Amino acid sequence: MKKFFIYFTLSLAIAVSSISLYIFLPSTFEPFDNKLRDMLFINRGVIETTGNVIIIDIDEKSLAEIGQFPWSRDDLGTLLVHLTNAGVLAIGFDIMFPEPDGTSPKKIINDLGIADIVPDDKEIDFDEIFGSIIAQTPTILGYTFDFNNHSQYKDLEAPNIPAIFLEKGKKAREYLLQPTGVIKNIPIIQNNSYSSGFFNATPDADGVIRSVPLAASYDMGVYPSLALELVRAIKGVKKVSVLYDDLGVKNIKLGNISIPTDKFGRIAVNFRGPGFTFKYISASDIIKGTFDQKDIQNKIALIGTSASGLLDLRNIPYDTLYPGVEVHANVIDNILHEDFLFIPPEAILYNIILIFFMSILVVMSVGYSGALLLPFIIITLGLGFVYVINYILFTQGMILNLFYPIFTLVSGALLSVIVNYFLETRQKNLIKGKFASKVSPQVMEDIIKNAVNRDDAFIAKEHEITVTFSDVRNFTNISEAAEDAQVLIEFLNEYMDEMTTIIMNYEGTVDKFIGDAIMSYWNAPVVVQNHVEKAVDATLEQLHAVSPLNVKVKQDKRFKAICNMSAKNGLEPLEIGIGINVGKAIIGEMGSSGRSDYTAIGDPINLGARLESLCKFYNSMCNISSYVKIRIPNEKYIFRFLDLVTVKGQSVPVEIWQIHDYAELPVKYKDSRLYDGAKEQLLEELEYYHTGIEAYKNAKFEEALKIFKEIESWTNKTNKNIYKIYIQRCEHYIEEPPVDFNGVFAHKTKA
Repeated sequence: MKKFFIYFTLSLAIAVSSISLYIFLPSTFEPFDNKLRDMLFINRGVIETTGNVIIIDIDEKSLAEIGQFPWSRDDLGTLLVHLTNAGVLAIGFDIMFPEPDGTSPKKIINDLGIADIVPDDKEIDFDEIFGSIIAQTPTILGYTFDFNNHSQYKDLEAPNIPAIFLEKGKKAREYLLQPTGVIKNIPIIQNNSYSSGFFNATPDADGVIRSVPLAASYDMGVYPSLALELVRAIKGVKKVSVLYDDLGVKNIKLGNISIPTDKFGRIAVNFRGPGFTFKYISASDIIKGTFDQKDIQNKIALIGTSASGLLDLRNIPYDTLYPGVEVHANVIDNILHEDFLFIPPEAILYNIILIFFMSILVVMSVGYSGALLLPFIIITLGLGFVYVINYILFTQGMILNLFYPIFTLVSGALLSVIVNYFLETRQKNLIKGKFASKVSPQVMEDIIKNAVNRDDAFIAKEHEITVTFSDVRNFTNISEAAEDAQVLIEFLNEYMDEMTTIIMNYEGTVDKFIGDAIMSYWNAPVVVQNHVEKAVDATLEQLHAVSPLNVKVKQDKRFKAICNMSAKNGLEPLEIGIGINVGKAIIGEMGSSGRSDYTAIGDPINLGARLESLCKFYNSMCNISSYVKIRIPNEKYIFRFLDLVTVKGQSVPVEIWQIHDYAELPVKYKDSRLYDGAKEQLLEELEYYHTGIEAYKNAKFEEALKIFKEIESWTNKTNKNIYKIYIQRCEHYIEEPPVDFNGVFAHKTKA
């Protein structure tokens, strides 16, 4: 009973908080609410149109065939005539004609000042012809209202509308659009039209068009949008009523059709789908007469454009490049089909009820279930809520709030989980007490994070990892040169601190320190994307870090004896070699019952160690196996084939490759190149060297010997040992030709 009281009180507190935010901050999270509703449209997909609206598209094809826009009014007149002759019901222009036709013969003659010498019958006025065609066709022109007083085409007189617009109820005309001027077509065209409608469409704050105005208040009158006027015209309605209530516009009455709007007289568009859901016919096909008359007959034809260069592409819930003309097509289709979306008068009450019940359901469900069921509960309640809202939106047409109920769901679930905090804390402490002596802190955090799967967290299992081994060269002499053990430890700490930081920066795990050696691996205990490449990049960064580290060491008086010994032997204080391998190893908790650690074992680990130990043999700083080479972008690095070998403890031959450095050296490494000489010299050497390797692999030992000796004589070669190795082998095989030579060299020792 006490638990029920706690959770019930919590649910009430969450409900009151969410409802308060909804009532007092209604628009704060409106953009999120809109985005959530957009997802419902996308999930619903495409729905059928009434089939009564078609779009005559000034598309890319039309521009290619007719020419760049604006077209000659002569062509547009032909378009209107062909549509009318095909039995079109009504034509609406989603384009304007605010300037005279620049291709009209009369305008050209006047501009040239030759009217006195040109016969009157040659002074053809395309605008006059176009206007007369408009007068004889069922055409509704489009125009725009001006709101910023910046347009050069601004007029103060609105077009005449052959209908009466009545305002009923408590008038609040200020809620309608309040333009400051009109941008119309030129008089000879405008005055010949039966009617006109504005096609302003203002997007929401996030740039998405979700609703469009059906009416605007201007110069003491009410003017319809293009979509509304087209429907009014085909319905033959002479009186349109704008109904107001206390909050603003309630609906617009068009004959026997009642169109619900928001308080600003905007209709929420029930989009049929993404772009080109409606029937599109290329304008050039209409002009040329190459169209099916059945597609036109008794249809409302909207003339607009989908061409990107004509800048009439909009952003809607379905599509970010949506032809603006299709927005009007959707509005017309909504009105004809009467499947409106609207915010009901009781929306506030409905939303409060939804928030309240969501709070009760989520808190009680999470509170009385285990943590394992938490995702299931949240998903079930979330999907259930979305299903109900989706049904209400697209079946009943009611727009209800999505954000606050979902906010209540998430916050209720989180706060319910916090109620169990002390129990979870106690469980975590039990885990730490049991396993703290067995695993590293990093592994411990991973176990706690995934505490649900505690049973198999430590079980050793096969898992692919990339492993690296690094080792300090000449460490025996360094140990002897160190004045005492503390100096040696401090010297190693300088080196290992730097290397460890680099490994961890590349998402690697430092497994253990073995004297002066470091074993590390990638892709365990957590999965690392591109772990092979990250291991290689970490290795190269370690190698590049050695040079500045040597500068630092030489400046430190503690390490003077070590530096003097190294200089005497022609060496740097710190020189390292690193071996890299990848493969499936056994990874998990290993050791005795009293002392254990999370580590990795297996053939890939052994091969990684052997590759590092062979760095000195091949005079290489970075040795990798062929398994690594095929997993990394080869164009990123400079490679040298070293050998095909079997290492001690393994019988399967493996290719060993040296990575010299990056092919394109990053800026941060410009002062620490890992090879001597110019890059071009190295590439030339490698190309010639690999020619010798191919000859060697094909048992052409004399040819290979010649190449290796020639490169060995170069003063600027980048690997001092490899040529001696192959020269010695070639001479041996020339003296004692092998039988069935396969190029495999067997290393009998670890180094």
